[in-house]
Amino acid sequence: MADIKILIDKCVGCKLCIGACPFNAIVVEQKKAQILDTCTLCGACVSSCKFDAIDFQKDETGSSVDLSAYKGVWVFGEQHNGTPAGVALELLGEGRKLADQLKVSLSAVLIGENMENAAKLLISHGADSVYMVDHPSLSYFNDESYADIFVQLIKKHKPEIVLMGATTCGRSLGPRVSSRINTGLTADCTKLDIDPKKKILLQTRPAFGGNLMATIICPNHRPQMSTVRPKVMKALDPDSSRTGEIIRPDVSIPENLRTKVVEVVSNLTTMVNLTEADIIVSGGRGIGDPKYFSLLEELAKTLGGAVGASRAAVDAGWIAYCHQVGQTGKTVGPKVYFACGISGAVQHLAGMSSSDTIIAINKNPDAPIFKVANFGIVGDVLQVVPALISEFKQRLA
Repeated sequence: MADIKILIDKCVGCKLCIGACPFNAIVVEQKKAQILDTCTLCGACVSSCKFDAIDFQKDETGSSVDLSAYKGVWVFGEQHNGTPAGVALELLGEGRKLADQLKVSLSAVLIGENMENAAKLLISHGADSVYMVDHPSLSYFNDESYADIFVQLIKKHKPEIVLMGATTCGRSLGPRVSSRINTGLTADCTKLDIDPKKKILLQTRPAFGGNLMATIICPNHRPQMSTVRPKVMKALDPDSSRTGEIIRPDVSIPENLRTKVVEVVSNLTTMVNLTEADIIVSGGRGIGDPKYFSLLEELAKTLGGAVGASRAAVDAGWIAYCHQVGQTGKTVGPKVYFACGISGAVQHLAGMSSSDTIIAINKNPDAPIFKVANFGIVGDVLQVVPALISEFKQRLA
């Protein structure tokens, strides 16, 4: 167990360690340093001490697991009503790159009922094989049963990398699986790569409110697990001529579950469908009043798109949370993104910056949104949007 203590006979009370501690966990009393209970055992103070007065015993980080036994890249084939989710196809595209770099196979894990067609679709999008667990009790996602089955598969087949979408399902399933198999999980990744020398997964995600990007590794445990935001990776074009193996593994289907799916309500998510929309019209507090979201809805309907919103608009109660785009909402990547009355906070940009074309409408010419926009309109949303609606209706008539 890690431990840290001050060697009283060597400490001179110089206070250098106080400045080095990022958690204010060191005080000096009677010319001797003392470590408080708030210490996190980060060890930052050790190198600052010029008198070797801090004894720091680290935990053993070596792994007793034979890492060489783990091979292959796996993607969780999230599906809804027998149709693979878009993020699953995107992860297969990225997984194909990782697998080719490592010179290993790419597999998908498909859990549900009547999954034969879905398995073939996953193969056409890049999977070499599909582990298909097909059972009537698995028709609806249940993180308890899905996690149990996933853990069984990992323990038996030992993949080195497991990727899941950072969706409602993936964010629930990923932590359950990683804790059961005693490995790490990097959440909400926006970029994945392979270290060319160490052959380990480099997992990049936004940190500190999106102000910097952190690259995280998991060198001592397997599999290396990540959840990846939808719409930040690109799916491969389907190739119906691809062939692959559909594996029906022998697993135990959990029966005595603590949670059960009673009813699935899909009409709201179907109506919003932000993550799949090619065109999104988003509004912020800059539109002035919640009633003006009707204008954005009309523009979205005219273009066959969906309505999004900034966190400020959602927090104000102007529109439901399911419309929120940003770091704490949905990550989207449409072909066209209209930002109406949105200033462009970094948290919002983190959720929509991968859009192909960004059109910003704002009265403030200095709004940060204009720095990332492909096209900017400086003007009143309430005048610009009706003009756009009229023009699009004429051209689409």
